[in-house]
Amino acid sequence: MVTLTGGKGSPVEWETPMTLSYDLYWSFRSPYSYMVMPRLAALEAGHEVTCNVRPVYPLAVRTPEFFETRDPLWLPYFMKDAFREAAFLGLPFRWPRPDPVQQANGSYRIPQPYIHRLTHLGVAAAERGRGLAFLDEVSRVIWSGEVDNWHEGEHLACAAERAGLDFAEMAAAVDANPARHAAVVEENQIAQRAAGHWGVPMMVFGGEPFFGQDRFDQMVWRMRQQGLAGRAAA
Repeated sequence: MVTLTGGKGSPVEWETPMTLSYDLYWSFRSPYSYMVMPRLAALEAGHEVTCNVRPVYPLAVRTPEFFETRDPLWLPYFMKDAFREAAFLGLPFRWPRPDPVQQANGSYRIPQPYIHRLTHLGVAAAERGRGLAFLDEVSRVIWSGEVDNWHEGEHLACAAERAGLDFAEMAAAVDANPARHAAVVEENQIAQRAAGHWGVPMMVFGGEPFFGQDRFDQMVWRMRQQGLAGRAAA
């Protein structure tokens, strides 16, 4: 409740909107994680809701055996669906160059030069209160098809700057203590499974998991049931 004094000294009271929150489990290697970002960013920009960003490693790194036991039809359908869904949503899309997760002889069981640091940067951005903006900016650099060699030059630094972050400071913190950031990712992955699923993107609101970018509308529906309100103009 907020109380102000009116023009003639009379008190004026109104209810302040309740800020809702949800957890977001998200991977830099997931095309569907990229596809949900514009809607998540718009949700937070226009409503009294806060996203708790909890980056996780992709399944190819966490559980490579998941891909080793898939039906041969799984990958062709996945690729067709990813491009179709991006077109349906009106988003620019191309498989990243390079892929954030590297393979050798069809196996993911090799050192990964990109995805661990990317995920740790996501953790650092979340700890600095700009996690959602960082995921939004970086995922567009990686997945939109507008950038080759996203891992080189100033691409990530510029994305971080657009997200309101000091990339040099954040990257130095990540590089100085990768073990601590890896431990945070591990905590996120344990919490994700405890919440009810292992895939990304996964949103958890009110203890209820919403797996997949196509469950965004259902999450907002639940939020409206809990009093989701628009943000007041500044």
